[in-house]
Formats: sequence, C-alpha cells, structure tokens
Amino acid sequence: MPAHAEDVGRPIFVLSPADCSGERAKVLFRRPARAPLARRLRSSEGATVGEVFTFVSQLYFRGKLAYAEAFARTPAGGVGTRVIVPGLGLRPPDEPLDLAGLRAIARVPVDLSDRRYVRTLRAATELLAERLHADDFVVLLGSIATEKYVTPLTEVLGDRLHVPRELIGLGSMSRGSLLLRCVRERRELTYVRPS
Repeated sequence: MPAHAEDVGRPIFVLSPADCSGERAKVLFRRPARAPLARRLRSSEGATVGEVFTFVSQLYFRGKLAYAEAFARTPAGGVGTRVIVPGLGLRPPDEPLDLAGLRAIARVPVDLSDRRYVRTLRAATELLAERLHADDFVVLLGSIATEKYVTPLTEVLGDRLHVPRELIGLGSMSRGSLLLRCVRERRELTYVRPS
C-alpha cells in the first residue's frame, strides 16, 4: 500500500553507497592530490561521507542526499538519514572520513557474497530497527533492481522498508534529477514496499 510520510509516521532515509572503487574515486586516490576534496582527505580536516559519495557519484548521490535532508523528520537527538557504507554498515552523511577510511571502503565490494558488506549492514540495520518508533519506517533511496540493498534491509526491517514508487524503473541520472526536482518543488514522493 502506498504511503506518504504524513500518513504513517516518520521516514528514516537509507541511501545506497557510491562506488568507491570506480573511476571518479580514483581521482581522490591519485598523487599528487589536485582535487580540493582529495587534499582535504589527506589533511587533519578530512571530509564527510556525504561529500565523498557526492563527488564519486555526482548527480545521483547529490539528489539522494538533498532529498533525504529535505524530507527527513529527524527525532530529537537522532539522525533521519543514514548512508550504506561498505564494511561500516549505516553511517550518518556528516561522519568524518579520511583517505585511509576511503581506501578501506573501496576494498569492500557491495556484494551479497561478501561477509564484510552483509554482516556490517545487517548489524547496523538491527541497531536502527531498535531505535525506530512504532510508526516510523525506512525509505531506501537506491536501486531495487538488484538484491544487494533490499535483501539485507528486508531481512531485518520486513514491512517497514519502503522505496519511492516514482523511482522504480528509472536510471541513475533520471533518479538524481527527479529527486533534486522534488526538493525544489517541496514535493515528497510516494513510498511503497519493494515487491
């Protein structure tokens, strides 16, 4: 059954990760570090998970993060948005990250056969589920075309896992554009259970 957040409770957003082993990520690993973000990753300042994943994924992750920030109804003292970080489970988008941390993330494939990915994601999802209020639900902002996100999340969350209906069947760039347009228009999507 479709749901709008105002009808059934508070959405907690879970964002799928960016590919930290791909071509865009390699820019951050190169020496000399020319990109400002690459230099920050090597400094004591560091960067955040959200900044790094936005750089690596560009439009799609930027859209997911902007949408989650616009529509999350964060509980007092809590976080309304989590990011799947391979090998680390679910992390807030403002969590600090340095170059060594990014290298560690890049070594963990987002693959259901990799215990490092599945074990940490499942454990973090169990912690998240314990903190949900009775009418809260989790919205996955990520592809449901493969099982790599949906399966571990569903195993813990069951019917509390939802996805935006309007994103089903769209490519990554189209999803990112639609999410950014929804933020501009202040229009929340319809959440349904993944089939």
